[in-house]
Amino acid sequence: MTKRIFRSIFLVALCVFAASIILLVGVLYNYFSNVQKDRLKMQTELVAQAVSNEGIKYFDGLDTDIARITWIDKDGSVLYDNKSNSDKMENHLEREEIKAALESGSGESVRYSNTLMEMAFYCAKRLPDGTVLRMSISQNTLPVLLFGMFQPICMIFVIAVVLSLVLAFRLSKQIVKPLNELNLDEPLSNEGYDELSPLLRRIDTQQKQIRKQSDELRQKQSEFETVTKGMSEGIILLNQKMNILAVNPTAVRIFKTSGDCVGKSVLSVSRNLELQSVLLKAQEGKHSETVTAIDGVRYQFIASPVCSDDPVAGIVLLMLDVTEKEKSEQMRREFTANVSHELKTPLHTIAGSAELLENGMVRDEDKKEFYKRIHNEAQRMISLVEDIIHLSHLDEGAEDMKRENVDLYKQAEETVCLLSTEAEKSDISITLEGQSAVILGIPQLLQSIIYNLCDNAIKYNHNGGSVDIGIEDNGSSVILTVSDTGIGIPEEHRERIFERFYRVDKSRSKELGGTGLGLSIVKHAARLHNAEINLDGNPGGGTVVTVTFPKNEQSGQN
Repeated sequence: MTKRIFRSIFLVALCVFAASIILLVGVLYNYFSNVQKDRLKMQTELVAQAVSNEGIKYFDGLDTDIARITWIDKDGSVLYDNKSNSDKMENHLEREEIKAALESGSGESVRYSNTLMEMAFYCAKRLPDGTVLRMSISQNTLPVLLFGMFQPICMIFVIAVVLSLVLAFRLSKQIVKPLNELNLDEPLSNEGYDELSPLLRRIDTQQKQIRKQSDELRQKQSEFETVTKGMSEGIILLNQKMNILAVNPTAVRIFKTSGDCVGKSVLSVSRNLELQSVLLKAQEGKHSETVTAIDGVRYQFIASPVCSDDPVAGIVLLMLDVTEKEKSEQMRREFTANVSHELKTPLHTIAGSAELLENGMVRDEDKKEFYKRIHNEAQRMISLVEDIIHLSHLDEGAEDMKRENVDLYKQAEETVCLLSTEAEKSDISITLEGQSAVILGIPQLLQSIIYNLCDNAIKYNHNGGSVDIGIEDNGSSVILTVSDTGIGIPEEHRERIFERFYRVDKSRSKELGGTGLGLSIVKHAARLHNAEINLDGNPGGGTVVTVTFPKNEQSGQN
């Protein structure tokens, strides 16, 4: 803007200067031409009077270079001329000024000389004797005059250009200065040009609208961040060009990016082909979803188009961590298959034994063995069904079970008494160490934790081995430790040992009559008490299971 104002002022100044020079020279030239004409007319009157009085004698000794004096007879012949020989001059009777003087007593004319670039003024006066006195002066034409003044005009032009530059620069700065100093935050407080008042009022109105809209946007942004911040699901809002409009912390964590990705293309965050595929479908107005893995975690991507007047105004991308869900579904399928398998085996045994007995194909001395087999398999099925029902109850949260203060040491004593007979059969010694430790919990579940851990320690032990039970109260928690000298658990099986029906040694487990659900019950019961389970030991070197129960403030000491 400053440059445009500067150029405008400069050009206007130059145009005004040029026009002023032209007008001034033209007016002055015309003025001085009229002055010379008047002077010439007056001088002609004076000389004519003198010639009338003195005649030809007046010219004797007359020396003047200012004007040309010519005395012409009535017939047009030249009687006298101070510039030329009168005898050699042509007849002047046809000259314009001579004709006018002979007719009216005086005459004037102007003649131009293209060769000499001069203009001659003629003034003639008729004398009383009928002769005519004529005087003339020469004057340069306007172009010649301007050419002669070229050097001073150039100097004046240079000075005018410099002054124009300086004035244009200063004026443009002064004009623009109030505009540059406008306080746009408070438009109505400006003291500037009156012509800017409508603009400033409009800016003030628009700023109020913008502030209002900004406050609404910030509020909506804050609400969006508040709602999505605590979501475990990732969410990204995209415009129709698939640039990120908003992203919540979970999505930032999933894609390992930062909040600076807002405004950038989603491709700069992830180049996953399956993600791009669902986004392209959403861009076409179709709801789409897929499941893919990112850094070993399975995510379900759900892309939904946001439609308005345009076909698609934006896209909402939702990311769900389905790793645990898929694992649960896989475990449920495995559980169903395992239950079917575990029930089918004893049922086949029972059905086969009963069929043999029904058809009389068993000797009397062997019938007792078949009855025993049917009884054992039935007991095994009953234990399996009871454990399944127990686990289902734990999955539902066991909300119907009452919590109370339980002495874990007394629970361990009762468990030792229950398992002492079984331990003696395998020549395994059981020892209990520790002190009274009271926690708030469900007695049945705490009993099942101790029982299942000790039962496994006995079943998977060596003849002549030992099982040591420890109860420790350190003030903030109660620690249950069950260690044995059994077969141990290899490192690769430790993460899955608490899964349902998972067995390290399947053949040994079948022989011992286990259902494969004991440690699963321990895991679920411990989780209901917010307890932490740690497993340690080496194959052939025994196993140490530690269960840490956090003490509740409501638990008391007996």
